[in-house]
Amino acid sequence: MNVGDGNAIEVKGPRGSLARTLPASMSITAAEGMIQVDRPNDDRKQRALHGLTRQLLANMVTGVTDGFQKRLEIQGTGYRASIQGGALDLQLGFSHPQVIRAPEGVDIQVPDPTHIVVEGIDKEAVGQIAAVIRAVRPADPYKGKGVRYAGEYVRQKPGKTAAGLATA
Repeated sequence: MNVGDGNAIEVKGPRGSLARTLPASMSITAAEGMIQVDRPNDDRKQRALHGLTRQLLANMVTGVTDGFQKRLEIQGTGYRASIQGGALDLQLGFSHPQVIRAPEGVDIQVPDPTHIVVEGIDKEAVGQIAAVIRAVRPADPYKGKGVRYAGEYVRQKPGKTAAGLATA
């Protein structure tokens, strides 16, 4: 880890390197394999920046050592995903395919047509691309069709006919 001017941090590891400028009011020191973040006082804003800075550094270190991963599932008849020319090609019931290109440092894999894996060293970028993919067709609350995070629970709503029979 290198601490530059104005808290410009660079973290290098086996999976790559990340650089970020952190709040200047925080004092960051690295010694003996430990990174310490200190705040100037106990104001509410400084306490919030202290926690943010500490977590951003922790995410950078975890990213360059282990990496981050988000898994998505596609549910619905005829809904599928594939990789075409380095871009994610989604067939989600629209009249045309939805194409999503991953930014530098983020890798999208499709192990089978109904599962998508987004990997990278930057937690923010991985989460953003996963959210963009999910936003193309979020899971429908009536039928459950669409894109969802792996393990995400989608509460099913009753349809019109089911609600009408309950009151009659």
